[in-house]
Amino acid sequence: MSKYLIAGLGNPGQEYEQTRHNIGFDVVDALAAELGSTWKSERLAMVAQGKFKGRTLIMIKPSTFMNLSGEAIRYWLNVEKIPIENLLVVVDELALPFGSLRLNPKGSDGGHNGLKSIQECLTTNIYPRLRFGIGNERGKGYNANYVLGEWNDQEKAAKQERVNKAVSAICAFVFTGLQLASNQFNGK
Repeated sequence: MSKYLIAGLGNPGQEYEQTRHNIGFDVVDALAAELGSTWKSERLAMVAQGKFKGRTLIMIKPSTFMNLSGEAIRYWLNVEKIPIENLLVVVDELALPFGSLRLNPKGSDGGHNGLKSIQECLTTNIYPRLRFGIGNERGKGYNANYVLGEWNDQEKAAKQERVNKAVSAICAFVFTGLQLASNQFNGK
């Protein structure tokens, strides 16, 4: 039986719940709900487990804060004996328009501290990730206030449909593989 680690990036705490930076948490929350899974507080993360078409999905929301996400991901990959190609990191992406999805097999951290931590802990940038576009109203560069800000009214109205699309992309990744899932969901 195949096993996958689906890691949604975000920051723990109520003050971060409705922020753009926590879209990874929102997506894995929706995935866990879709699979009928419940969350438990475990070492370095909130953890849920579910099954999809004969595959086991270990879903985590690191409790280490964004900048130390790699520690939780490395720990759960090792504990669950999951190969790195069966890891999928769900992360916010400034460079993509709001709600746009992009599955990639590798990439740079692009200034994202969560991805930087993962790359340092795994000593590679070759691991699958699902980037969820949060747009960037402020133009080029990283803007903490924007990323840590709450969704505007227009984004709030459209967010759940885009989160559901991301859940479908994760299920496709798990069932059909990265390439076919990318063809089906990238830019959608």
